[in-house]
Amino acid sequence: MATDTLRSTTDASGARAVRRLLLDNGALSALVVLAVAMSLLSGDFLTTQNLLNVGVQAAVTAILAFGVTFVIVSAGIDLSVGSVAALSATVLAWTATEQGLPVWLAVLLAIGTGLACGAVNGALVAYGKLPPFIATLAMLSVGRGLSLVLSQGSPIAFPESVSRVGDTLGGHLPVPVIVMVVMGLLTALILSRTYIGRSMYAIGGNEEAARLSGLRVKRQKIAIYALSGLFAAVAGVVLASRLVSAQPQAAQGYELDAIAAVVIGGASLSGGVGKASGTLIGALILAVLRNGLNLLSVSAFWQQVVIGVVIALAVLLDTARRRAGATTASAAGSAPGAGGRRGAAKLVAAAVALAAVLGALSFVDTGSSGSSTRVGMSLSTLNNPFFVQMEAGARAEAKAAGIDLTVTDAQNDASQQANQIQNFTGAGVKSIIVNPVDSDAVGPSVRGANKADIPVVAADRGVNKAETATLVASDNVAGGRLAARTLADRLGGKGRIVVLQGTAGTSASRERGQGFAEGIRAYPGITVVARQPADFDRAKGLDVMTNLLQSHTGVTGVFAENDEMALGAVKALGDRAGASVAVVGFDGTPDGLKAVAAGTLYATVAQQPAELGRIAVRNAVRAAEGDTVESAVKVPVKVVTRQNAADFS
Repeated sequence: MATDTLRSTTDASGARAVRRLLLDNGALSALVVLAVAMSLLSGDFLTTQNLLNVGVQAAVTAILAFGVTFVIVSAGIDLSVGSVAALSATVLAWTATEQGLPVWLAVLLAIGTGLACGAVNGALVAYGKLPPFIATLAMLSVGRGLSLVLSQGSPIAFPESVSRVGDTLGGHLPVPVIVMVVMGLLTALILSRTYIGRSMYAIGGNEEAARLSGLRVKRQKIAIYALSGLFAAVAGVVLASRLVSAQPQAAQGYELDAIAAVVIGGASLSGGVGKASGTLIGALILAVLRNGLNLLSVSAFWQQVVIGVVIALAVLLDTARRRAGATTASAAGSAPGAGGRRGAAKLVAAAVALAAVLGALSFVDTGSSGSSTRVGMSLSTLNNPFFVQMEAGARAEAKAAGIDLTVTDAQNDASQQANQIQNFTGAGVKSIIVNPVDSDAVGPSVRGANKADIPVVAADRGVNKAETATLVASDNVAGGRLAARTLADRLGGKGRIVVLQGTAGTSASRERGQGFAEGIRAYPGITVVARQPADFDRAKGLDVMTNLLQSHTGVTGVFAENDEMALGAVKALGDRAGASVAVVGFDGTPDGLKAVAAGTLYATVAQQPAELGRIAVRNAVRAAEGDTVESAVKVPVKVVTRQNAADFS
């Protein structure tokens, strides 16, 4: 009887301890709810390989967020960490491979670059009296620009000895996870056991009081931002190691993820509150979300909505926890337990809302057929009509074949694409279709699929240093040459032309630009007066073309590396488009074809993206079934002018 009573008391105290742990850690509660919901909705979530994938995918964001934690605790903000990470990785790759410096010295220079960028941020805030938002926003632009200058807009191969940071120990434990844990412990040590850590809390709590108490606030701020830069440099090295190349456009938008992770982890943007464990949990929440949504085959567009909603609910969960604690304290003297029950009820309500959002995902229409044949497709971006058409063609073929097709959007982020392919591999799809953001960067994740015996089909762009069942693509280099000949013939072999380039570093931009440059050299009477990137975007094409027309007179021709930029140039040219200035685009999108038919766009090089998507799915199914597929399938590239536009529309 006494034993039963003791066991009952022990169980009750254990339950109370668990409940108190969750109540005192709102972010942890949210992570637990997420993990439980994901494991119920997807049988692939709790596998060892997938959990390791989550850790790897959280690593870069977590390391960045640890550095941002220092700044936020001291009531500041750092928007530059993504750009500083890219710049530091580029410095390492550039100095080691192109300048021939020893790798150890290149690593020190990369770390020094991060420290220097952070110190400049701190000096601008402390001595320049600039708001942290403005100072770090300026560094965001400077860091990204310097990265592009050093790399000339192209990825730089990473030293092999450093690339091992992106590998695993013993074939199982990912090194990025180890680095994340080490940096997390270092963050906790700095915050809790050092003079500068205590200074951060003092400055964030009340800067004037900290100054009056003898703290050298200005010097401390420089040190705080320098620490953030150092952590960003480490994150950049880890990211580049995963991609085996330094990408000048890497880590775009990561500063927002880092700030979100810190805030979700319980830190206050007002300063004075924050801890390393909370930041780690916040980063894991973001990684679990993205991983789980891929496993659940949620539409790439819905993923953005769901991630935003769940982040808001996670913070609401933490707010409910804080209010529960405050209510319990205020109600302790009058109605014991009542305040706690009301606060706990709010906490439970927030948790239920969080779980409800995830539960609703199982009802989201992803276009799946319920077939046992599952195919994953990672597109470089869905913010471009060409790839939207490719997706439409792929879905049409998947529906006709009765297979489940999951399409993800990498948003032109090579790291995000690597995560998506890892998730497909962990989920055990029958085959994977990848349209690479960068042919080199996608190699390591495709090799992971190779080890799992999952056939990979490359679409539109090839994959380097990995095996693919087939490459389904049109020839971008040949298309660029074709565009050069078409424009030169229209101009009679003489004229002044402008080239609008795509997103720096992408293989599509490099290949189309290379083909056009090779083709236009055959016409010495044609001068290229300007080459400027417009990021495959219509609005940027309009702005860049407008600016170029101000500085270059007598322009008679324009080549844009996609139709969106070409249409932006047409808008900038106004009545001159199709009359005195010939514009040639690339892709053969519906809007591009309409402009060709109207005469404002002289021509476009049509790649038939919908057909490319259909053929890619067809070959992915054959490869999954063990059938033989050709090593390369070429989709014809054709020039569309006003004379034959009706045949394509």
